[in-house]
Amino acid sequence: MTFWEMNIKSLNIKGRLWTLDEPFVAGILNVTPDSFYEDSRMQTESAIRRRIETILTEGGRMIDAGGYSSRPDAADVSAAEEMQRLRPALKLLCTHYPDAAVSVDTFRAEVARWAVEEYGVAVVNDISGGTLDARMFETVARLQVPYVLMHMRGTPQTMRQMTDYADMMEEIMLYFAEKLRTLRLLGVNDVILDPGFGFAKTLDQNYELMRRLREFATFESPLLVGISRKRMISGLLGVTAGECLNGTTVLHTFALLNGADILRVHDVKAAVEAVKITRKLKIE
Repeated sequence: MTFWEMNIKSLNIKGRLWTLDEPFVAGILNVTPDSFYEDSRMQTESAIRRRIETILTEGGRMIDAGGYSSRPDAADVSAAEEMQRLRPALKLLCTHYPDAAVSVDTFRAEVARWAVEEYGVAVVNDISGGTLDARMFETVARLQVPYVLMHMRGTPQTMRQMTDYADMMEEIMLYFAEKLRTLRLLGVNDVILDPGFGFAKTLDQNYELMRRLREFATFESPLLVGISRKRMISGLLGVTAGECLNGTTVLHTFALLNGADILRVHDVKAAVEAVKITRKLKIE
């Protein structure tokens, strides 16, 4: 029986087929000065290089580079500044780590195109699901790279005031169904779904979303979960982001047991260990 017949999800990453019978970890590479988790901010070339080495040696299969902070109430920056922040990291990755799979965390089509064409970035990770740049879907279609489609309302500056859902899960499911159809019609073959934990969702809504994670299996698309050290953990436990590793690992374990294919994380080693343990539980 082939893996297609077994309905195993896959991604085409720079011409290589990645099967997702085993979930993988994407390590976060922040080159912003204002990310919500202070220890994740990489501002110098030496710090960026150390972070890349840490992600790769600890077992991360992808590096997610971002130059625009999407934390609540984050300051808006121009596309030019976003690219200026990203350039040293992408140049370093392209020159010294050419085999590394890199995704760019941006909602701007201009930045996505530049990162893919100039630096060989393999995946576009868009927090806005194409809502903040009408050119994003057609740009990804032209680039023919996998696309992370995330659910969010509003912008990072307004999303905390946009949590009034009549039925949150129904809205998210319809959002994905409509956008997936549009992307498929444009010829985008590899779409990764991200429910958008922390984006236009209250603490309780985040936990409802986690409890109902299995419902996204209906789309038969890879599922990315990004909850690393987020407020849904610190707010519930009454701790800082720096004290959220244990809570993060608990939620990673739950997510993996309920359909997550990709974990986007700050702490790669702990997440890789969670993948190994949950995989052992599933196959025995």
